[in-house]
Amino acid sequence: MNSDNNISDKATQSSSYRDSLKSMDTEEHIDLAFYRPIGYGWACLAKKLGVTPNVITIASIFLGIGAGIMFYFPDLWLNIIGMLLLIWANSFDSADGQLARMTRQYSRLGRILDGLSGDFWFAAIYISICLRENVTSDFFMAHHWVIWVIAVVTGLCHAKQAAMADYYRQFHLYFLKGEDGSELDNSASLKKQLSELSWKDNFWKKLTLSTYTNYTLQQEATAPSMQRLRRELAKRFPDGRIPMSFREAFRKKSLPLMKYTNILSFNWRTIALFTALFLQMPWLYFAFELTVLNILLVYMIVRHERICRRFTRELEDGKY
Repeated sequence: MNSDNNISDKATQSSSYRDSLKSMDTEEHIDLAFYRPIGYGWACLAKKLGVTPNVITIASIFLGIGAGIMFYFPDLWLNIIGMLLLIWANSFDSADGQLARMTRQYSRLGRILDGLSGDFWFAAIYISICLRENVTSDFFMAHHWVIWVIAVVTGLCHAKQAAMADYYRQFHLYFLKGEDGSELDNSASLKKQLSELSWKDNFWKKLTLSTYTNYTLQQEATAPSMQRLRRELAKRFPDGRIPMSFREAFRKKSLPLMKYTNILSFNWRTIALFTALFLQMPWLYFAFELTVLNILLVYMIVRHERICRRFTRELEDGKY
């Protein structure tokens, strides 16, 4: 009997762990092997203690900023402490989403906070690298402004890379799991919600929604063919019941791009960052984002837009 109970408990835990993941289509190998199991442990502990996903997200912000500060020092051991703090922060970033899915504590504020947490981490990292290079590099000591210009341009590219990776991932999840399994939004709906709020009575809610609306508008502007496909789908299937044949066909074409969305996310960035720090040349991280990741971004946009145009034509031709 005890053996049967143990098997049942293990099966329940395994099912709960799988339910805490977004989907196997969109999960990254390093996350599955490392961050998701650790995040699940944090999520289970938080659930027992009654800690909310947003609290975990806020804690991750402080850890990430602490990591960035450690990267200012040209001391490898302090840098390693920073690396460990950043890994810890990302395990919390994994845990907040897993906890939200386990407890169904979804909120737009949580989504916004989750996105902002990474921005805070990397803002601290960028500033620390700039300050460090200005006191350790002969070239940057002689030209203080250069590293700051590089950092600002890199930061803008980083924001676009992360935004589009998230956008394509959510679009894929929309076809894989439906509207409830995706956090895909549209600016028209967000603007309508925004117009119903007043600055006087809902200042913070309107501020966060305004920020999120602008974020969504930038995503949509970068993917015009996707918007045309979404409009065609809304026109032909106003009830949202998109045929399974269409969902499966789009998922099949979109799936190969998921590996690029994962490269543009956290793990490969930190591998490049840690390598640059071990080499004592942190500016190399900026070079990685400006070259390798931008090339991947452009490739991903071109290919995804081509896929969307193809399916829009097929809808217009009455294939589905």
